[in-house]
Amino acid sequence: MDVTDQGCDDGLAEPMRRQVGQRTGLKVDERLVGGGYARAGQVERAAAEGVTLYIPPKPPRGRKDGGRASGYDPVPGESRVLTDWRARMGSDDGRAVYKERAATSETVNADLKTHRGLGHRLLVRGLAKAKCVALWPALAYNRPHFGAALVGGGA
Repeated sequence: MDVTDQGCDDGLAEPMRRQVGQRTGLKVDERLVGGGYARAGQVERAAAEGVTLYIPPKPPRGRKDGGRASGYDPVPGESRVLTDWRARMGSDDGRAVYKERAATSETVNADLKTHRGLGHRLLVRGLAKAKCVALWPALAYNRPHFGAALVGGGA
């Protein structure tokens, strides 16, 4: 969990993945990323690190995309990594994995916004204070969900 002064979370998937690895000592092998943030470079860098991204490609934008019917269709001249990513996300398995995002990440976001006070503007100034305010609801969420596992009592 972290805070930034950016207006959106575009470009933050890679730093967050590194933070999880540093904090847990484990490598992130798969990652679900919000659909509005698909970038070719992000997909290629993740693949170079051995991370499989599940992030739907953006739909084609007319003539710029060579008349492709879908974002899942290969783009002429595109790298093999990107062609494989498009095929993975267009497959039934890829769509099923991505659909899990609604039942995992989005429920956490909804709970934090509606029940734990992060749905409003923060009444503090500065990133350090904002992070402190954001950590309390995150801890409040994690305690009942993961508390036993965090103190060594299993799942």
